[in-house]
Amino acid sequence: MSDFIANPEYINSTLGDFLDECARKNPHGDALVYVDRHIRYSYKQFNEVCRRAAKGFLKMGIKKGDHVAIWATNYPQWVITMFATAKIGAVLVTVNTSYKIFEAEYLLKQSDANTLLLIDGFKDSDYIAIINKLCPDLKDTKPGELVCEKLPYLKNIIYIDDGKTPDGMFGWDDVLKMGDEVPDEQLTAAQRACDVHDIVNMQYTSGTTGFPKGVMLTHYNIINNGYYIGEHMRFTKDDRLCIPVPFFHCFGCVLAILACVTHCSAMVPVEAYNAVRVMETIQAEKCTAVHGVPTMFIFMLEHPDFGKYDFSSLRTGIMAGSPCPIETMKATMSKMNMSQITISYGLTEASPVCTMTSVEDSIERRVSTVGTNMHGIECKIVDPETGAQLPPGTKGEFCARGYNIMRGYYKMEEATKAVIDEDGWLHSGDLATMDEQGYFKIEGRVKDMIIRGGENIYPREIEELLYIHPAVSDVQVVGVPSKQLGEEVMAYIILKEGAAATEEEIKQFVTENMARHKVPKYVAFVKEFPMTASGKIQKFKLRDMAVEMYGLQEDAAIETA
Repeated sequence: MSDFIANPEYINSTLGDFLDECARKNPHGDALVYVDRHIRYSYKQFNEVCRRAAKGFLKMGIKKGDHVAIWATNYPQWVITMFATAKIGAVLVTVNTSYKIFEAEYLLKQSDANTLLLIDGFKDSDYIAIINKLCPDLKDTKPGELVCEKLPYLKNIIYIDDGKTPDGMFGWDDVLKMGDEVPDEQLTAAQRACDVHDIVNMQYTSGTTGFPKGVMLTHYNIINNGYYIGEHMRFTKDDRLCIPVPFFHCFGCVLAILACVTHCSAMVPVEAYNAVRVMETIQAEKCTAVHGVPTMFIFMLEHPDFGKYDFSSLRTGIMAGSPCPIETMKATMSKMNMSQITISYGLTEASPVCTMTSVEDSIERRVSTVGTNMHGIECKIVDPETGAQLPPGTKGEFCARGYNIMRGYYKMEEATKAVIDEDGWLHSGDLATMDEQGYFKIEGRVKDMIIRGGENIYPREIEELLYIHPAVSDVQVVGVPSKQLGEEVMAYIILKEGAAATEEEIKQFVTENMARHKVPKYVAFVKEFPMTASGKIQKFKLRDMAVEMYGLQEDAAIETA
């Protein structure tokens, strides 16, 4: 149990207040360390810079309930902004770093974000070019006075990268300097006005319909989930977590950041995943834990320089985000010294973890199941058709209820009702079984969401885009098995009569409009789709066709937890 929790049942504190308490109780312990940037904040120093940023946001006119979006990889400013916005009651809206213009416009508009923090870009997404295309008057506008027809709520844009601040934007130093003009009393008053059940974080997920939905999470949701995640790994102030998973995902901001802060452990982020960078960081900072999706661990284990690095400091961590190959779990235990590695299962709507293995679980349990229900969370398996609870050993839909369930989808009441029933049960859409001892195993999905390397991809979103292509008559997108990434995207296309298109043309069309991870690896042109007698398309048959077509039998046979 953490030394920093007075009442171990639930944390009844906002993120801002909890960080204040951590800074008082462990002022000199490492809070945030960046090896490449030579940054090392103690908890006292980290809280101070979060307070400066919070006051800067107040000076800019950001107030309780305002939506502040952040579009960046794992920068120090990301973590600072997470706590700074929490201190003043603003809602942090996380943006996928791979988004391009189609997705960014949708999210910024649907979320009603009035402030956006951003870096230059990531991989093949140029954020500065995108925001200037969406808001063509930005470069001629005084910072803080943006008027953008496509994004009517957006007023402030804050540049947090290392280069020259683009026209029309505030720089990060501007925010901190503005904060110095605001008296501490003003921040104290803003922080006192926050309630543990206020929305503090909004993450976009595809859920059960084609376009992303803003999952509204409260302080209470995520701080308690983060705490119990840390408990399952037996975190203390002496632990040091290497964080290569993205902050914009619950994996980064809850399973990593909040699991650390609730135990005053050290956060040691890697700005963007790179196998060598992660191994260097673990060795340099003597990390005791590291998180990752299975692909991240596979890339390290198979790297030709793997044997050159010292993993003796490692003890635990989490492998999650997509089904975990049993052999990969065993390899991390034996070759990376992670004898106490854990697996967790959940979804963003559950903030996110529902079940998790513990360091005390047997190796067999930790490699073949996703653990038991977390403290304070009820879990059950139901018949997807009738809703009736099913007995142990019977496959059905996984459902959860407890302190962790989201407030709902932002401005989508009907979509919320579709996943949270009248009794408060969240229906995951995932197929699972539970054994007699209460251990769960994920068996597949009721819905057809694709999980590629830990990224959730909803086929309909890609299908809707491809319907715009002038040569496409009909399209079905499915996930096909991948040894390396869990799943890859495949598009089956029926062309319009007389029209022509190539595989590369289709891929390029998606590349120009959507994030890289949504670009189909496989494209097949067909005359028709397999259907049931009632006219429903059988996506499972499309998946089976792909296995045969591309010789993916070995990939499909990989056993996962």
